[in-house]
Amino acid sequence: MEFAPERKFAVCPGPDPRPRAPVRVDVPPGAVDTHAHVVGDRGFVESRSFTPPPATAADYAAMLDATNMTYGVLVQVSVHGTDNTLLLDTLRAHPGRLKGVAVVDPHIGDRELAELHDAGVTGLRINTLTGGGVGFAALARLEAICAEHGWHLQLFTDAATLTPARLAKLRVPYVLDHLGVPDVAGGTRRWPVRDLVADGAWVKLSGANRLAEPPYTETVPFARELVAAAPDRCVYGSDWPHVGCWGPMPNDGDLVDLLADWVPDPATRAAVLGANARRLYGFPDPIR
Repeated sequence: MEFAPERKFAVCPGPDPRPRAPVRVDVPPGAVDTHAHVVGDRGFVESRSFTPPPATAADYAAMLDATNMTYGVLVQVSVHGTDNTLLLDTLRAHPGRLKGVAVVDPHIGDRELAELHDAGVTGLRINTLTGGGVGFAALARLEAICAEHGWHLQLFTDAATLTPARLAKLRVPYVLDHLGVPDVAGGTRRWPVRDLVADGAWVKLSGANRLAEPPYTETVPFARELVAAAPDRCVYGSDWPHVGCWGPMPNDGDLVDLLADWVPDPATRAAVLGANARRLYGFPDPIR
């Protein structure tokens, strides 16, 4: 994923303000949106690749309600760098509904880590694709932190470039963002990401509008291969509010409905939306 220099600080569009309910997918009780961001109106890092408009917790909650999601996972947005203040404030205000994935300086201290843990952080993110992220040079330190706290690692990178031998040695679960960021034009014939998933990686079924144009048909073979490789380690993410995207903004109800094509089997789809994600992030199962 590359950003033109003239877009480095340009304000990208906001999300569709009227998310609709899914019509092709029955969202089960206890469903989890595993990938979204809240964005403030200041505190942006100079190394950012874009400038998003504010995206509030209230707006996110409205999207969750509209798409019938019970829980949400907020990922520290790259434009705020390693300042997780907004993320933590939001998690503390919604302790039952939201969990978080933080971005931290590898020299972070024990007190700050305890604050992350207490607020509901369950993972740390490595990001090599946009400015403001922390890269693989910090992998050993971040892995040690995650192992100590019972967290996972989240990787926003071109997963086809990852080293399987190194990943196999990780002591913690790791999650690939956005279908592993495939080149959908290249096809799945020699696509190594499915092997990573078959060998133990988790993967987010997310980011369709980052990878293709509506109706995102080119993404379907990739999602189906990942689900076939590890149906119990696939989770759904909206990617709301779709920061850094410059094409037509999707309606988040359409993205949930895309799961009808990505995961045709209803029982597997229910697990992707619910049980898988609740297990990874520690959300409670719904009361029956």
